[in-house]
Amino acid sequence: MQSLYEFEIAPDYPVLNAYVECRDRVSIIRGPLGSGKTVGSCQRLLKQMGEQAPNPENVRLTRWIAVRNTYGDLMGTTIKDFMEVFEGLGVLKKGGAEPPNFTANYEDDQGVEIYSEVIFLALDRPESVKRLRGYQCTGFWLNETKELSKAVVDMADLRHGRYPSIAAGGVTPTWHGMFGDTNSPDEDHYLYELAEETKPKDWTFFNQPGGLIRVGSKFEINPLAENIENLPEGYYIRGMEGKKEDWIKVNLANEYGFVLDGKPVHPQYNDSIHCAEDNIKPVKGLDIIMGLDFGRTPAAAFWQKLPIGRWVCFDEYTSNDMSAATFAPELKRYIDANYSGYKFKNWGDPAGDRAGEATDDTPYKILADHGIKARPTKTNAPLIRRSALANPMLRNCMDGKPAFLLSPKCKMIRKGLMGGFCYKRVQVSGERYKDEPDKNIFSHPVEAAEYALQGEGEGRIEKIGGKDRKPKRYRPSRVQ
Repeated sequence: MQSLYEFEIAPDYPVLNAYVECRDRVSIIRGPLGSGKTVGSCQRLLKQMGEQAPNPENVRLTRWIAVRNTYGDLMGTTIKDFMEVFEGLGVLKKGGAEPPNFTANYEDDQGVEIYSEVIFLALDRPESVKRLRGYQCTGFWLNETKELSKAVVDMADLRHGRYPSIAAGGVTPTWHGMFGDTNSPDEDHYLYELAEETKPKDWTFFNQPGGLIRVGSKFEINPLAENIENLPEGYYIRGMEGKKEDWIKVNLANEYGFVLDGKPVHPQYNDSIHCAEDNIKPVKGLDIIMGLDFGRTPAAAFWQKLPIGRWVCFDEYTSNDMSAATFAPELKRYIDANYSGYKFKNWGDPAGDRAGEATDDTPYKILADHGIKARPTKTNAPLIRRSALANPMLRNCMDGKPAFLLSPKCKMIRKGLMGGFCYKRVQVSGERYKDEPDKNIFSHPVEAAEYALQGEGEGRIEKIGGKDRKPKRYRPSRVQ
């Protein structure tokens, strides 16, 4: 029988070792590709099965839930890495109506029987929290934690420690909690906030050395990188070839950052040109133009048009899983607190003028009931909406700079324009993308921005030879 202690992390990997040995209620390790963090999580799971106190029948009982964002990743990566560690220690079942699960059943080095169940769940949306409510478990393994929504992580944190119990097994959990592994998230991600700002009690965050390290303007091999011995020769140096810097710094250098994953809906946007260096404040005496997008993730974008003809997006208001009835008063409070005394003109999604199945109230009526009068744009045609932002991005004002300027305060709109709002890649050979943009946390604030400018007349499409002129990428004026 395979020994519980055959899977030890090499002592040359101090961060990975510390993570495997950590028994705080929640612990997350952040590292580059190839750093061994996923296998380290599996090794930790194996060790903790053997640390559970035996019940009166001398059996160590535990139940674990391994979570990934999609079943494709779960089956293609997570379970494969898991079986490298657990091969021969139990039976894996997959297929059928139940989620994949592994039943470990073996004796440890002390002759005590270990009986443990690992359930593999794909929870890719906030509404997936409902699937967690019925589970009673010892702990959670959050594989690729940054891909999981905060709602899923929050609910998981309330479901562990419920197995074994005195009623079901005659013993309580020796340890219970959550542990997870992840690549570096964005600085606006909830993991960044938890690790670097709020730092909740009994949460520990481990940061592995990057496979690469910045030396001047270049990346070089990091001599402190972990798991190098188990990687192909030149793994990180060769891995840089053909990659953009944002991808390299997140996936290979283990730096916080934002990585594009698809074809941007607004390729005309150039962050170095269209985003201001500092936050922009609204100009007194000018109307504020507010765009609104509805649905379960409503958002608002705040604009002004300067006398020079430049459109300035200076603020945003976003939400998550919120009805119009909740969003409207929250937005009104935000406006009263920050923009009292300004005159507003408000535009929104035409679909928001339709009542729902369970109520006659429309989002526009709900907003009006809270003192926010808005009008729907004339059309919801995607090409017109997209051109409402593209046109000023491509047009220059008399100072030679584009007629579109974004404040860095608009974090969600900025990331959406950089590629968070995108056409997802189709999983086939070649560069092919879906026909419709991906609806995500970035699409709603960007579309709110589109509605504002569309309502003000920026959605016109110029015609050349009877055909629509597709917007081209902005190029700065050449200095003579």
